[in-house]
Amino acid sequence: MTRGHDGGPDTPPLPPVPPVPPAPSAQPTRRPAQQRALLAAVLASILALAVAIYVGVAADDATGNRASRAAGHAPPGAAAPASTGAWVGAWSASPSGAEPGTRATGLAGRSVRNVVHTAVGGTSARVTLSNLYGVTPLTISHASLALADGAGTAAAADGTMRRLTFDGATRVVIPAGDQVMSDAVRLTVPYGADVLVTTYSPTPSGPVTYHSQARQTSYLAPGDRAEDTTGTGYTPTPYWRYLSALDLLSNEAEGTVVAIGDSITDGATSTPDANRRWTDVLAARLRTAAEEGRDVPRYSVVNQGISGNRVLTGGVGTPPDNPSALDRFDRDVLGRTGVRVVVIDLGVNDILRDPGVTDPDLILDGLRALVERAHARGLKVIGATLMPFGGHRGYSDVREGVRQDINAAIRAGEVFDAVADFDKALRDPYDPRRLRPDYDCGDNLHPSDRGYERMAEALDLDDLEGAAPAQL
Repeated sequence: MTRGHDGGPDTPPLPPVPPVPPAPSAQPTRRPAQQRALLAAVLASILALAVAIYVGVAADDATGNRASRAAGHAPPGAAAPASTGAWVGAWSASPSGAEPGTRATGLAGRSVRNVVHTAVGGTSARVTLSNLYGVTPLTISHASLALADGAGTAAAADGTMRRLTFDGATRVVIPAGDQVMSDAVRLTVPYGADVLVTTYSPTPSGPVTYHSQARQTSYLAPGDRAEDTTGTGYTPTPYWRYLSALDLLSNEAEGTVVAIGDSITDGATSTPDANRRWTDVLAARLRTAAEEGRDVPRYSVVNQGISGNRVLTGGVGTPPDNPSALDRFDRDVLGRTGVRVVVIDLGVNDILRDPGVTDPDLILDGLRALVERAHARGLKVIGATLMPFGGHRGYSDVREGVRQDINAAIRAGEVFDAVADFDKALRDPYDPRRLRPDYDCGDNLHPSDRGYERMAEALDLDDLEGAAPAQL
């Protein structure tokens, strides 16, 4: 074996190095102070170079695109963020099922412009697209992100349109049942902004993965209008499609609160396009408290509610529409960016929709299983008591008894690390089996806008502090 000049066994002897002649007496001698100054300058240069290398690598890790950038072909607008901060969830929605009528061709030849509302501000953005319910690969040939030019419009604000790429390419193929995260793009996104995320698919692929209870107007248009800034040709639609998360590189937050629940968390009866879900109000409370100087966690809040969701059982299909919390917890909660705290508000549909569930321990055991999985990741879990549904068509004394038993166990600290007592906060003091009239949307089950606000107020911000108990 032959080595280079590394002193290995097969290295030929090097010729002797001639001695360096002494400096002439006329040459000035460096004083110790000058030597120290020179050494300090050299060390400073080395330190600056090391920091630059470290920042570049760290930024690439955050966006998941180290390989493409190391190769020297970072796409325009998708370079690694220069600012400091943490990647957190600014918005998310769980895939709830396969959109009816889209199995044969999906939305081939149409642009989907989702409108989402941010729970935090940031300086760079990336999105996650899902083909969870597709039975064939989904090809996205063009995707973009921009700030909306005001409320209730498909138009983009001037200078905010950014083309999205995936590992440096504008085209991405998402396998059936899978998801993909985009590269990061630099864009200042304020707290409370409406963000437009547009995708165009040129080929048939279905069914479409969607979220059925968006309570937010999004848009569809024929043809490839992914980078159209005017909104021309777009028509309103009530669903979120393909898009399941928007993350921001933020110096406003250091982590994410993930709320998992059913239609009550989904905000199914809240005013459309008004962002009045209890999770929206909780995000606003956290921001206001921080601005007032309170010692509260700097967290964003994302919503993983699905209307009709249950702890124990999901819907039909493979994968099932409306998957159970046990089925989707790893993807929809543990898989969210920067998750620090989990809030669980589930169990009512297990009582109302499954006539065989009359044993509260079945639901409690399911909730405890979710808590154990969160604790294994070091996450704190806040659990909500189940709100009353007296007067609802599904009410019965037996079901009310199950609800009361579950709430008693939750309040006794037998399930969660902390408790948000939504039941106590919203029940009618004159008939605790019912919602208070001004907190009731009118169906004796779901809150009004004021009821959602009261839910957010009932969660103690101090309970968001800390981590899961140590497992001994």
